[in-house]
Amino acid sequence: MYITQVKISWPTTRPWLLGLAKLLVVLLLLWFVRKTLQEGWQELQQGQWRLQWGWAYLSGGVYLVGLLGPALFWHQMLHRLGQKPHLAESLRAYYISHLGKYVPGKAMVIVLRAGLISSQRVQLAIAAVSTFIETLTMMAVGAFLALAILLAQFREHPGLMLLSLGLMVVSGLPTLPSVVRMVLGWLRWPENGDSAKANGDSVQPGDWAEKAAAGYRLPVMLLGWAYMGGCWVVLGLSLACCLRGMGVEVQWCSVGQWSRWTATVALAVVAGFVSLVPGGLMVREAVLLSLLAPQVGKAAALASAVLLRLIWLVAELGISAILYGSYWYAAIRKAHSS
Repeated sequence: MYITQVKISWPTTRPWLLGLAKLLVVLLLLWFVRKTLQEGWQELQQGQWRLQWGWAYLSGGVYLVGLLGPALFWHQMLHRLGQKPHLAESLRAYYISHLGKYVPGKAMVIVLRAGLISSQRVQLAIAAVSTFIETLTMMAVGAFLALAILLAQFREHPGLMLLSLGLMVVSGLPTLPSVVRMVLGWLRWPENGDSAKANGDSVQPGDWAEKAAAGYRLPVMLLGWAYMGGCWVVLGLSLACCLRGMGVEVQWCSVGQWSRWTATVALAVVAGFVSLVPGGLMVREAVLLSLLAPQVGKAAALASAVLLRLIWLVAELGISAILYGSYWYAAIRKAHSS
């Protein structure tokens, strides 16, 4: 049985063209982020809410902590696939790439992350494939948790249960080790074989891809599920902090409330992702309204959806500015020292 291999080659470009492309990407991101901020702020001002800023800051901080699990999983998965990124490089690429979800189509997330992490130690194509795996793993686990919680405690939402089941299947199947290894087995990078020959190695074109494919096994997938499970629980806590900042009474020791927060955030984010709408606009709000309204009321549920979107976006902008700024500062210092 012969499997056709897909040949992927990356054309070389002039430095000024690459710089121009990066500038255009940044301008495009700023445009869509600005629109999201303006629309969200206008919606929030229409309600009569007295926001407690301390809780809003805490919600944003908890959100960034929650994303640390997926970032670490992606970093470890890259190493399992034969790549050698530094942890700081992985964290920088991961957090900054989240701004790409506000651009229609979601493809900008992959462009940003793969572009930021690629180097002599990280193959661009593997960075892109691993981004797919990490993202879909996160979505599959989120849908699974939402389905389990809805079945256990909130059976009055059969439509959301079916939605969770469908999202889990659609997101989870592409992350199965057999499927991932098959996809990676189709890929072929001749430049790896060429460089190997130049160094006197016996590695043939395609061998490198096969070695990368062999690195993704069931233990790697289960590691991702463990990381993602913790991530969704923490993101549910971010929602609770947001509600508390709006003045909503929150019972921190209530298992029922914790479950509702986790299921709400997980299903809202996953449904928003699959919709391909920039930032999951209106899709997240619809899910949050369905699950939170019985607990906090329709007005508070809708306002929390808008506020949570703003908090997460500002947190992403803040951490991206810090990480990107520190990267350039270190690069400038290194250039001056040499």
